Amino acid sequence: MRHLIDITDLSIDEIDRILDLADDIIANGPKYAHVMQGKKLATLFFEPSTRTRLSFEAAMLELGGSVLGFSEAQSSSAAKGESVSDTVRTVSCYADIIAMRHPKEGAPMAASRKLAVPLINAGDGGHCHPTQTLTDLLTIRREKGRLGGLTVGMCGDLKFGRTVHSLLNAMSRYQDVKFVLISPEELRAPGYVTAMLQNCGAAYREMTSLEEAMPHLDILYMTRVQRERFFNEADYIRLKDTYILTARKLESAKADLSILHPLPRVNEIATEVDDDPRAVYFKQVYYGKIVRMALMMTMLGVKA
Repeated sequence: MRHLIDITDLSIDEIDRILDLADDIIANGPKYAHVMQGKKLATLFFEPSTRTRLSFEAAMLELGGSVLGFSEAQSSSAAKGESVSDTVRTVSCYADIIAMRHPKEGAPMAASRKLAVPLINAGDGGHCHPTQTLTDLLTIRREKGRLGGLTVGMCGDLKFGRTVHSLLNAMSRYQDVKFVLISPEELRAPGYVTAMLQNCGAAYREMTSLEEAMPHLDILYMTRVQRERFFNEADYIRLKDTYILTARKLESAKADLSILHPLPRVNEIATEVDDDPRAVYFKQVYYGKIVRMALMMTMLGVKA
């Protein structure tokens, strides 16, 4: 039994095996329809979510399992003052595996101690989001056929963006991946993230211009500026529309560029881009369900 708190908890070989299983689920869905019969997933979401919570629940249901849990802290005993650790330990008596989201960095790690069932971090504050990273990796591999030898642009909120931090941690371990980090000065990637890139020898550039970076990118990973991470409303309003991807800005992009976004989208991708065949962010949502099916099967040792 093990937990998934950070994407680095998985080796590259383990990631590749999860992605291979996801590919097989896509190709041979019916054979997986009952593999989780009798298994229960608990989704403990102390912070609002649509895609992550529902994709976990849909994943377990499609595997023949069942789901319990809550979608906000106010509907749990946390509203009465119960500690996160006690809540999770209690719920572990009712479920075989737990997916947990929390606004505080490190909360899933603290909650996983003394647990007798696997816990999956479904996002903790601005720290990391390993299952979104698996989603992103599956999307990129299915679009490009590989995870190495790519130039990946990350655009938007690179300071608080847990999805960005997790994806950088994962893709920096693949061969010949170059990163272009595009953000306003105030939302640059934290020092510990760039230090990680330096330590593993990954090539990266920091820029403020999306237009300048565009012609060189194989992957463009757009992110929203996250209102909930700001302490100052004026700073959020000043920065929120720094980057807006439009059809015109894509004129200089490669014909086989893939545009990803962890969603929700606010203003950072114009809806006109949705019809561009290079926009794969709604495919990405589908792949999120599939890869969570593969991950839960792997963590529970279930085979088709």
